[in-house]
Amino acid sequence: MDRYPPIAEHGLVGDLQTAALVSSQGVVDWFAAPRFDSPSIFAALLDHDGGGYLRLAPEHPDVTCKQLYYPDTAILVTRFMSPDGVGEVIDFMPPDQTRTATDRHTLVRCVRAVRGTVDFTLECRPRFDYGRAGHELELGENGALFRAPGTDGHLQSTFPLEREGQDVRAKVTLKAGESGGAVFTVCASGGEAPPPPTVEGLTRQVEEVGLFWQRWLRQTRYRGRWPELVHRSAITLKLLTYAPTGALVAAATMGLPEQVGGERNWDYRFTWVRDGSLSVRAMLDLGFVEEATDFVHWLVDRLQAREGKEEEPLQTMYRIDGSPDLPEETLDHFEGYRGSAPVRIGNGAADQLQLDIYGEAMYAVSQGAEIAHQASSEGWHALARTLDWFAYAWDRPDEGIWETRGGRQDFTYSRVMSWVALDHGMRLAESFRRPADIERWRTARDTVFEQVMERGWSEQERAFVQHYDGDVLDASLLVMPRVGFIAPKDPAWLSTLDAMDRKLVSDSLVYRYDPAASPDGLRGSEGTFSLCTFLYVDALARAGRLTQARYTFEKMQTYANHVGLFAEEIGPIGEQLGNFPQAFTHLSLIMAAMTLDKALDAETGR
Repeated sequence: MDRYPPIAEHGLVGDLQTAALVSSQGVVDWFAAPRFDSPSIFAALLDHDGGGYLRLAPEHPDVTCKQLYYPDTAILVTRFMSPDGVGEVIDFMPPDQTRTATDRHTLVRCVRAVRGTVDFTLECRPRFDYGRAGHELELGENGALFRAPGTDGHLQSTFPLEREGQDVRAKVTLKAGESGGAVFTVCASGGEAPPPPTVEGLTRQVEEVGLFWQRWLRQTRYRGRWPELVHRSAITLKLLTYAPTGALVAAATMGLPEQVGGERNWDYRFTWVRDGSLSVRAMLDLGFVEEATDFVHWLVDRLQAREGKEEEPLQTMYRIDGSPDLPEETLDHFEGYRGSAPVRIGNGAADQLQLDIYGEAMYAVSQGAEIAHQASSEGWHALARTLDWFAYAWDRPDEGIWETRGGRQDFTYSRVMSWVALDHGMRLAESFRRPADIERWRTARDTVFEQVMERGWSEQERAFVQHYDGDVLDASLLVMPRVGFIAPKDPAWLSTLDAMDRKLVSDSLVYRYDPAASPDGLRGSEGTFSLCTFLYVDALARAGRLTQARYTFEKMQTYANHVGLFAEEIGPIGEQLGNFPQAFTHLSLIMAAMTLDKALDAETGR
């Protein structure tokens, strides 16, 4: 077993409250429960020896592995081909359709021989609480029970389990057509043990879970050129959404590096206002109104929770239940993915000042009549009072969209999104005839616009730049035409696109900015940022540069992993870097595909 398989060599399964990564070698090397942001149970991806894992794979030395998803589902198949036979492990988590938070979560691993004879080995080595808590094993007729403080882990299988210290191991030989399986269930201490699995029951569960995902995906309105890519992204966003609240986590993982061996390793298992807000447009465009509406309700609840308090109305990110407490600490006992330390839990950027989030929040709320018509009077008053305050509070240096730790600046992107906050607030008030101090908002909006046009523009670069006191380019500004701040074919914008192409684009892939030219307070470098590449596609399409846009979009597809998933970044040799899979990348992929489809249709008269 590879101690640290490539980040991209994984598929994602989940039950809409938490998720697991399964490597193409058949190893569950990441799983946290009972929620996305809970302590890990399997975290070998961050520490091979101390993180814990659940392996189910053949022992044959000459095995070729392949992974795929059942079409239009979140059921993952890992296929093993050897001279003796072909075997498969089918992984999934049954989604809890009640949308009620629960401490019980089940990871199902079905196994079968397709051809010949296959010898499978199972190893279950849980390491609770990020490997900080010990456990005791009870092994009986009904399977294994791992008892840890506050948590029980039940492992049951259709074949006998053997003790190996406080862990378990098993071997099973299957001939063509034979099946079996293992089920790992985590619950609170003292929780009822699940019934033993049967082959018939596991087969039925595969069918039921497959139907759940296929029925959900039938809601999609997408009829464009890249259905498999877009639908996989939609399923991924759904998998990264905490169903009880509608909150979207930025990624399923923590600690995966932006540079192998470096310190740019963060916990992404929280809900960023920015990411979640931009997902609203992507999901509405596809026809998933319920998911978009749920997030907007969650967002408005955050504003209402802080009304009357002497603090910023919104913070950058929250836990999935809306809690604002995300203290950052370091797990010094974890070596990190391939030595990438420190490994952090929590996220100190929650306390940063990032003024752009007000723009993204209003962008989300204003995206569809389906959502706006549902807004309560209390919710509207919370929004209006926030904008009354923001009309006076927008003109401040902040840490910016990229959460740099190099000091506050007057970031141009933050100002652009300040304009969006005020502009979209005005649109909402006028469209739905809501009470509002529109003149105050209009005055502030126009002041922001003039400031950006004067101070956010660099004559040296002939482009809009990262902040007012420099000439550094920043790919976040690729959203300017999308949000309506500037016309997509305005000469100033086309000049900005040309400047980005010269300085931020490398063989169609886009860097966020140049950290050497704009120090961000962290050591090391990073790869190209996949979100920015898809924003580049969107901007090119809007500018009418369709050949370049389509080439960039289809070239970017070649960097997806074997099952269509993207991490945060692409490294210097084409490897995926950062937390995985990343919601921001997949939602921007959807947005780019929709924009490019529309532009190509208009060009061809389709």
